Amino acid sequence: MAARLKEKYNAEIRSALKKELGLENIMAVPRLEKIVVNMGLGEATQNTKLLDPLVADLAAITGQKPVTTKSKKSIAAFKVRAGMAIGAMVTLRQDAMYEFLDRLITTALPRVRDFRGVSSKSFDGRGNYTLGLRDQLIFPEIDYSKVEKLKGMNITFVTTAGDDASARALLKHFGMPFRVGA
Repeated sequence: MAARLKEKYNAEIRSALKKELGLENIMAVPRLEKIVVNMGLGEATQNTKLLDPLVADLAAITGQKPVTTKSKKSIAAFKVRAGMAIGAMVTLRQDAMYEFLDRLITTALPRVRDFRGVSSKSFDGRGNYTLGLRDQLIFPEIDYSKVEKLKGMNITFVTTAGDDASARALLKHFGMPFRVGA
């Protein structure tokens, strides 16, 4: 079964974006390339066993096995040595990416306390958008009773858009709830 948002993109969003952005070629319409979900855990420097629940949570949220991220260089002030495991990340593409985006927009984001929309200031200037979440409990896949520590995460949406306005239009068509007035 194909992802619901992928079908919606091919059926409606592409032609709407082509018209909205004034593009000649349908292949020039921006599309979602990948979604990267990243969770860092600074306390893992003292105890590497803390990474196991983090990896399990990330696997439950994304439906894909995470890769542990390792530090690139030593920083004495943080007691970090080069090559230490300090987090986990998952790169989602194709149908898994659309399924995750669907679950994020329809179930997870509305569960955020005092939610007024996501900031539109988190674009990087090249058409990519990063969303920071404070805790992993907004995802229904996470069991409250098994969580010892709340961990935040960054979700980066990588698009083929060349600028922020095109990327924002793309995400808005997917249903991303941007904050009004910000």
